[in-house]
Amino acid sequence: MSVEFDYRLCNSCGGKEEPFCVKYCPGDLLDIDEESGKPYIRDEGDCWDCMVCVKSCPLGAIETRLPYPLASYKASLKPKILKDRIIWYLKDAEGREEVFEIKTFN
Repeated sequence: MSVEFDYRLCNSCGGKEEPFCVKYCPGDLLDIDEESGKPYIRDEGDCWDCMVCVKSCPLGAIETRLPYPLASYKASLKPKILKDRIIWYLKDAEGREEVFEIKTFN
């Protein structure tokens, strides 16, 4: 898998020097583009798909790109993290969406 940034939504966590995705990536794989001030992944091949960046983004500007046909090529998977559950939104290339809800234990 890899992650994809929606730079229309991303505001670098309100212009922080170190946005949450960069700060919390356990592999230290994200960096800030000097020109745009936006985060990017240096090498997608090094990503081990932990999705910390996806889960830490307060604006939902980071999506997971699936390399296999869960729905269709280039489907996206986005979480909405709530106190007692995570709601996953699966959207395929044609715009069809499925929603999965997983309860969490705090």
